[in-house]
Amino acid sequence: MNNLTTYIVDSFTNEPFKGNPAGVCILETKLDDSLMLSIAKELGLSETAFILRSSVAEYEIRFFSPVMEIPLCGHATMAAAKVVYEQYPELETIHFTNIQHLDLKIEREKQQIVMTFPVYSTLPAEAPKALLGALGIEKVINSAFNDEMKILLVEIDDCNVLRNLNPDFEALKRSHDSINGVLITAIAENPEFDFESRYFWPWSGTNEDPVTGGTHTFLAKYWADRLKKRKMKSFQCSERTGTMEVEMLNNDWLTIKSTARIVFEGRLRI
Repeated sequence: MNNLTTYIVDSFTNEPFKGNPAGVCILETKLDDSLMLSIAKELGLSETAFILRSSVAEYEIRFFSPVMEIPLCGHATMAAAKVVYEQYPELETIHFTNIQHLDLKIEREKQQIVMTFPVYSTLPAEAPKALLGALGIEKVINSAFNDEMKILLVEIDDCNVLRNLNPDFEALKRSHDSINGVLITAIAENPEFDFESRYFWPWSGTNEDPVTGGTHTFLAKYWADRLKKRKMKSFQCSERTGTMEVEMLNNDWLTIKSTARIVFEGRLRI
């Protein structure tokens, strides 16, 4: 029997039971993909990160939803970083390498965690009427598709509509057969933020991901182009809510800055 040190961490918040909860499993050796998927199903969170230390500040990291492996996940990366910084408080910089061989550089800025992520683009794409109907959206400003994450972006003009969306998830799944999720976004009405979003992904994870760092790999560029800004504050208006600050470093890389809170530590016996 193996005992895996396992955490649940609420990312993109400094309050327990807010933000987005992720599992973090500390590995001593590599695990089979099927076992990691089973652990993710058992924990039942939108994603679980599995990290394996390769040197003082370098780790391999993989992400699994209860349904499939996810190549890149923002909130689980932040959760993993929070755990590593608690284990090794002398560390300032961490490098996570994901399954795509991306070097995800993590740094500390006082109580905040700063993640360096790649910048992705979007291309114009039509949002099917059946999908919009399942979401309960009548008016669309723009729609686009990100190929790296296989996510459809839909911009609407009303944050109140965004906050009150109550999708029919079975109809939503039937409405499209070639995306991992759909991201709905709008310009923020609250002057403290620049834009808001919600992310639904019944195709590849849970019905709604409460706060989604990975979508900001293309959402940040989308709004940077629209608002002519390089540094922006994002609010994800799910039931749990969460916030982050994004900054476009250049055409290839951006930073995502926020906080995280460890709410559970235990041993997974397998």
